[in-house]
Amino acid sequence: MNHSKSRRPKKVTVPSLLKMKQQQQKITMLTAYDFTMAKLLDASGVDTLLVGDSMAMVVQGHENTLPVSLDEMIYHAEMVGRAAERALVVVDLPFPTNHLGIHSCVAAAGRVLKETRCQAVKLEGGADQADVIAALVGAGIPVMAHVGLRPQSVHTMGGYKVQRDEDRLLEDASAAQDAGAFAVVVECVPSGIAKMLTEKLIIPTIGIGAGPDCDGQVLVVNDMLGLTNGYVPSFVKSYAKLGSVIETAVTQWCGEVREGEFPDTAHSFEE
Repeated sequence: MNHSKSRRPKKVTVPSLLKMKQQQQKITMLTAYDFTMAKLLDASGVDTLLVGDSMAMVVQGHENTLPVSLDEMIYHAEMVGRAAERALVVVDLPFPTNHLGIHSCVAAAGRVLKETRCQAVKLEGGADQADVIAALVGAGIPVMAHVGLRPQSVHTMGGYKVQRDEDRLLEDASAAQDAGAFAVVVECVPSGIAKMLTEKLIIPTIGIGAGPDCDGQVLVVNDMLGLTNGYVPSFVKSYAKLGSVIETAVTQWCGEVREGEFPDTAHSFEE
């Protein structure tokens, strides 16, 4: 009889992502907001799980990412962190955490790491947030930066628009790297600019709406699985249509209950 214990999957770490870039291995990242989905994604081999402030829209039904609070982010991050055995788990710092001063931001990010099993935080910004990134890294908190389209600045940017200022993008990404960020999300940027950033940076670039040449890709899991109601960005590819599958199943169940077909004897306890 084989008494050997099954091996736990090798944990993805911050250094792992840098090594993947160096070895030209693409990095995969999806959002997760609860234990069940995170467990499925982790078991499927996703390298990085992002507890995104996109939950304000995807989970809470808001029109943008601004309303979600730090306490709510921590609540969901704790679920995801408990589920992930292999994936590196990164948590968004919600608006306006990284604009409230360095000490407040370090305290907030410290809560994320102390109260969840997650390993890093993500914040939107580049050159304008370099001092905050450096302070977080100095406190032992790994930071993923985010340049290009920044959803927390949707009002300043005038909506969700492709970002084409090559000089500004390079300045932001380089500043984030110099401040100690271990990776940078590049959102809604022309493919050529994203490729240039990827070639110039030592740290990995994670693209979303930024073409095929980034070191990795991230999508909102609900978009990827076809669970989104309403508008889906043009850069999203849906790999399933789970929304229609769920509607079909629930419609069938309702019908069987109303017709007295469920529960039947096979789904009941007998005396």
